[in-house]
Amino acid sequence: MSSSSIRQIIVIATAVSCALGQSPGTFTTTGSMDTARAGHTATLLTDGRVLIAGGSVLGFSNIPGPIGVATAEIYDPSSGAFTATGSMATPRNGHTATLLPDGRVLVAGGGDPGVGLAPAAELYDPASGVFSPTGNLVYPRSGHSAILLANGRVLILGGYGAAGYPEIAPAEIYDPDTGIFTPAGPYVGNGGCDFCAPSTQLVDGRVLFTQQNQPQLYDPAMGTFSLTGRMPPGGYGPAALLMNGKVLFAGGEDIGRLSAAVLYDPLTGAFSSTSAMGWSRVWHTLTLLPDGDVLAAGGETDCCGGFFAGTTATAELYDPASGTFSPTGSMAQAREGHSATLLNDGRVLVAGGVAYEGIWPNDVFDGSTASAELYTPAVLVPAPKLFSMSGDGKGQGAIWQATTGQLASSGAPAIVGEALSMYTTNLTEGGVIPPQVFIGGKSARILYFGDAPGFPGFSQVNVLVPDGIVPGSAVPVRLIYLGRSSNEVTISLQ
Repeated sequence: MSSSSIRQIIVIATAVSCALGQSPGTFTTTGSMDTARAGHTATLLTDGRVLIAGGSVLGFSNIPGPIGVATAEIYDPSSGAFTATGSMATPRNGHTATLLPDGRVLVAGGGDPGVGLAPAAELYDPASGVFSPTGNLVYPRSGHSAILLANGRVLILGGYGAAGYPEIAPAEIYDPDTGIFTPAGPYVGNGGCDFCAPSTQLVDGRVLFTQQNQPQLYDPAMGTFSLTGRMPPGGYGPAALLMNGKVLFAGGEDIGRLSAAVLYDPLTGAFSSTSAMGWSRVWHTLTLLPDGDVLAAGGETDCCGGFFAGTTATAELYDPASGTFSPTGSMAQAREGHSATLLNDGRVLVAGGVAYEGIWPNDVFDGSTASAELYTPAVLVPAPKLFSMSGDGKGQGAIWQATTGQLASSGAPAIVGEALSMYTTNLTEGGVIPPQVFIGGKSARILYFGDAPGFPGFSQVNVLVPDGIVPGSAVPVRLIYLGRSSNEVTISLQ
């Protein structure tokens, strides 16, 4: 495809301004959920809406009295409103929700705290708004992680099985093509830890698993776990993959809540301390922003040697360049066990959670909340875009065959195993986190991503056409980066 043709179809995409009516670095309220909930999941769908599912009415699964929730609802950023959608077949708390390459959402694990773990998994279809059954977990569990691998399968690992803590549930793999879960390779560590971070997918496709006393790596190509460096003492909380490929762990719980933060370097396999947060936190959220900063929001904090505990509304930003945290605006409501979702316009939706304060064990609960709010970063970076020949981002994509330069159209359809090239916007300059490309509902292998030669401000992405796609003249192509989906264009595939 010639450079002149590319110039004709590229429309400069400008960042969203503060015309959204929100001041940078602040939280503002938005619509409330239909149901007050904590410990729920929030999944950004390919159309930019957010699926909120499950959770509990009073608090967390380890606090007596919570009631599991089976309902789900959708948040629409364009209206700021939540609306009910289909309910799950069973109440779930401590579950996971994973966006699949075909746009459906896999909901797995968890259960009703008063009843037990749910063995059956479910699929949510955004087109119909309905949950439907899929395969059963090999090992029912709660508090686990679910990672979409580069091959389109989902790795389920960690969490607490039927025997409860300290038994860590074995790993397994979900295949969307068959709807079946099968065991994965055994862990190589022993014992478990409480308040451990969820697993994190690294930029090379491996998965860092820290829910054992000895952190380890899962290699999807080999299907095996191997040991990696040891974390400093403490039960570290949530994790965030940074633009430089390192993993940030911040907060958690040991003897009292932690403010400490740790970095994992995949190149050396070592953990090292970085600057601490301004507040001690557990049950908070860490959200990677497109500018590379990480938003830490809410959680449970303490003082006075850990004897006083309470939920905080504070938030702060981690800057990887300086390795320090700095305060940002506080939420309108204190919350922990909430969700935080990076939206397509660059804002962050914070929803639900629970709040309490007091001296253990005589804690005073404010209960779970239905409220939600939006955080506006200093720099708003919208979701990536793919270009089409019509210029409106629809229909035949400006995607060409890497070897011939021909457009992958009906005149020269692509074939399985062929390398394709495309341009996109809003990939972070210098970032090493790869985008995901889905062709015909299948994961495509990324061959290259980086600056587009001769087109400053744009990125080029090269992929291999995966097998298993139904041929056609309008096969959908979509790019996802930092969990946010581009528009959908099409190619011709024979």
